Amino acid sequence: MKPKAAENRDPIWRLAPQLLVPGSDEVHVWRAGLDQLSSKTHDYRLTLAADEQARADRFYFQKDRDHFIVARGVLRAILGRYLNKTPRSLVFDYNSHGKPALVSPPGSDQIRFNISHSNGVALYAITRGRELGIDVERIRSDVQVAEIAERFFSRREIAVLRALPTDSQMHAFFLGWSRKEAYLKARGDGLSIALDQFDVSLTPGEPAALLSTRPDSSEAPRWSLHDLVVSPDFAAALAVEGQSCALSFWQWSEPTGK
Repeated sequence: MKPKAAENRDPIWRLAPQLLVPGSDEVHVWRAGLDQLSSKTHDYRLTLAADEQARADRFYFQKDRDHFIVARGVLRAILGRYLNKTPRSLVFDYNSHGKPALVSPPGSDQIRFNISHSNGVALYAITRGRELGIDVERIRSDVQVAEIAERFFSRREIAVLRALPTDSQMHAFFLGWSRKEAYLKARGDGLSIALDQFDVSLTPGEPAALLSTRPDSSEAPRWSLHDLVVSPDFAAALAVEGQSCALSFWQWSEPTGK
């Protein structure tokens, strides 16, 4: 019997076991901090491909550059554990909208992954044989949520947001935004799909859900949404192809002896 999809309101982030073999009915979610000593950031940089290093160098601020390097270095380290390969040996391919994937033989039941980071926190989602997307957003009080929602959210979402108490609207907005971003990242279509062409739940306390999609209404049942609890200052969500999966939550830590 497949495990039922469930909301994870208060997950326990554990250290991962050495042997990691996710099935197609499992999703592993990893959390990592991106503020590292310069020596460790340098070590991570050495594991990146030339295109990743070049992308890092395009960041204007050193902090943003370092966070990108650590985020990609940790991604390679995590994937290397699943595949029993060195981080530097992994090869990524990208679709036309920039979604990364591991280069592997056609038709293989390959590892799928997605990554998101915000304000020094990174989340990674790992599974096998199905698409997924993850997003994390720091909740910021300086964001004009009503104006942004009016511009980008669907009519249904705007109506729900307006009906909430003022002190709940900020949290609701970021819940909705992270869920919408996670779905778009799972689809791999980037911004070719307008944010108002689908509806997500966004009332605080309500389960994460993809409520409807337009113009193809059959798209919504293909996906499940899950809230991820990172800390009170963040909203995060996971979108997974299919309606049944078991979630595990791992806290990244450098392997002993490194």
